[in-house]
Amino acid sequence: MALHLHNSLSGQKELFIPVDPNRVTMYLCGPTVYNYAHIGNARPAVVFDVLNRLLRQLYPQVVFARNITDIDDKINTFAKENNCSIKDVSSKYAKAYNEDLHALGVMMPDIEPFATDHVPEMIAMIENLISKGHAYAAEGHVLFDVTTYEHYGELSKRSLDDMLAGARVEVATYKRNPGDFVLWKPSDATLPGWDSPWGRGRPGWHIECSAMAAKHLAKTIDIHCGGKDLIFPHHENEVAQSCCANDTRNFANYWLHNGFITMSDQKMSKSLGNIQLIREVLAEVKGEVARWVLLSAHYRQSVDWTEETVAQAEKTIDRIYNSLRDVAHLTVDSSHGLDAEIVAALSDDLNTPKAFARVNQLAKQLANSSDKAEQVKLKSQLLLSCEILGVLQTNPNDWFTQKQAGGADIKDQVEQLIAARKQARADKDWTKSDEIRDQLDALGVVIEDSTDGTRWSMK
Repeated sequence: MALHLHNSLSGQKELFIPVDPNRVTMYLCGPTVYNYAHIGNARPAVVFDVLNRLLRQLYPQVVFARNITDIDDKINTFAKENNCSIKDVSSKYAKAYNEDLHALGVMMPDIEPFATDHVPEMIAMIENLISKGHAYAAEGHVLFDVTTYEHYGELSKRSLDDMLAGARVEVATYKRNPGDFVLWKPSDATLPGWDSPWGRGRPGWHIECSAMAAKHLAKTIDIHCGGKDLIFPHHENEVAQSCCANDTRNFANYWLHNGFITMSDQKMSKSLGNIQLIREVLAEVKGEVARWVLLSAHYRQSVDWTEETVAQAEKTIDRIYNSLRDVAHLTVDSSHGLDAEIVAALSDDLNTPKAFARVNQLAKQLANSSDKAEQVKLKSQLLLSCEILGVLQTNPNDWFTQKQAGGADIKDQVEQLIAARKQARADKDWTKSDEIRDQLDALGVVIEDSTDGTRWSMK
C-alpha cells in the first residue's frame, strides 16, 4: 500500500518514495539528557515509533536513528552544581529516558548515537564547511555564514532578510551576520572540551545531528522527524550545514513534525508550571493508556492531556481487552494478515484517530460474534494490526491482574465483597446484592458477571 506523508518542506502531503527502497533511513532528534524527560518529550518518540513500525511492514530494511544529546550547557551546569562529570549526568538520564520509553511501548532505535562519541566527525564537517567558504573562525568560535546558502529559510518558510533583522538569534561581535550560528565554541578550564584546529572547545548543538546522521544513515536521508518547535532554528540549521558540507540539494527528503501536548487546553511549559515528567505520569496510569492518549489526536495537531482523556483511553482499552479475554482460547492466525483499513489509515500520514476508530469497530464486531471462524479472523487482524500501533499486545488476563494489583488490601476487600454479593444473589436478597454493588462502585471497581463467574477491574 502506498505511503503518503505530510512534508513540512513542501507543506503538502506527498507520496513517500525512498532513496533506496531496500534501505529506508529515518532520524529523530532525541533528548538533551540533563533531567528526567517530560511527557512532551514522549510524544515524538511514541508517534514516530508508529511510523518506524509501519515502515518495517512496507519495506525490507529500515535504519532508524534517534540520538542522545550529551553535550550541552545545561548538562555542564547540572554537572558543576552536583560535582560530577557530564558523563555521569548524561548516562543516568539517557538510561532513565529509555526506561520511560520502554514503559510506553516504544521500540529501541537501530542506532542510538551519543554526541560525545562523534566529536571527530563534527570537527571534520566543520573543517569541510570552512574550506568551502560556508563557515569562518572568529574569537575561538566557528560560525556558519547563512548568506552563503541560497536556500536558507526554505524549511521554516522564513526569509533571510527577516532572520538577519535579529529575530530569535544571538547578536555577538564575532558574527558577520546576526543570523550566523555557532558550529564550535571555546571551553575554558571549568568546561568540558576537545582539542580542535580552533583551540579547545565543544561543538554547537546543530552540528551534532548533521554529523551523526551522515555517518550512520546517509548524506541524504529519507525522513527526519521531530517536534514542530525544532523547525527553526535547529532543523533549518541542520539543513544548511548538511547540504553545504555534503554537496546535496536535500538533507532529508521528508520532514515530519509533531504538535505539542496541552494540559487542559494550555500549552505545556515551564513558565506555566504544568510540565509532567513521563515517570510521574506512569506512576498514575499504565504506559499503554498514556500511549493511547498520545496517539489519540493526529500527530500534527496538539493533543490535550486531561483527566477525562486519560480516563476515556483507559475505559476503551479495558473494554477491548475484555473482548479479547473472552476469546483468549483462540490462537492468532497470521494468515489473516493485517486489517486493510488500519493500514490504509496509517499510510495516510499516520492517521491514528482513524486507525483507532477501526480498532474499536473490529473489537465491537469481535464482542458481538459467536462464530468461531469469524472470531479467529477478527482477533488475528485486530492484534496483528495493533502491533503497528504498539497497543493491545498484553495478555488480557495479565492486563486485568496488573490493574487489580494496586494493593493487597483492596484486592482482599473486593474479593470478600464479591463473595458476599454472590451469596446474596444465591439467597435472592437483591437489596443486599445491590448495596454491595454500590460499595464496589464507590471503591472504583467495575464488575462483570459472566458464565465463568464475576470479573472485576479498577476504573
